[in-house]
Amino acid sequence: MVVTKVEMLTKIKYKVYLDEEFAFVLYKGELSHYRIVEGTLLEEDTVQEILQKVICKRAKLRAMHLLEDMDRSESALREKLRQGLYPPEAVEAAISYVKSFGYLDDARYAENFVQSRKASKSRREILYQLCQKGVSREIAQQVVEECFDGQDETEAILKIIEKKRVDLRTATPEQMQKLYGHLARKGFRYEDIRQVIQNYDENA
Repeated sequence: MVVTKVEMLTKIKYKVYLDEEFAFVLYKGELSHYRIVEGTLLEEDTVQEILQKVICKRAKLRAMHLLEDMDRSESALREKLRQGLYPPEAVEAAISYVKSFGYLDDARYAENFVQSRKASKSRREILYQLCQKGVSREIAQQVVEECFDGQDETEAILKIIEKKRVDLRTATPEQMQKLYGHLARKGFRYEDIRQVIQNYDENA
């Protein structure tokens, strides 16, 4: 493979292109170690050594660091690694690595996500957000149902009413209409909203 381009990314990191295609990012010292300069030929064995011993190793460490920083879905972690310019084989190696230690589990991620939000958000909104985070709809739906376990959404609706600072005892029809609209957009069913508002004195 021919090194067709070495492009500065930062003061110490460079993007390496092989046969006109982006291959990986290396530090300045690594370029020197592997004698990588534009126009030189890079043997396949050397390319594989760089991928396995340098790039994949770095991707694994990066994945671990990202998960220490915050819990993530598999899809979100993949995207973060891609943004870090890790090639596909390095992304796959990193994903397999963290999975082998049990650090990456979409069902556990979804459960923690739901538990931390179910007191203030509707099922529908939480389900939508989980799917946006890259969790499969099947896992997301199953976890949402398990976490709510037949509970209604009264507490979440009350919290939002409290946050909106609407006094239901003195609210005007216009204020009530806005409140209904806001709660509906949050994914709550009209019947649930009506029940909570009608029984506000008992629930509050």
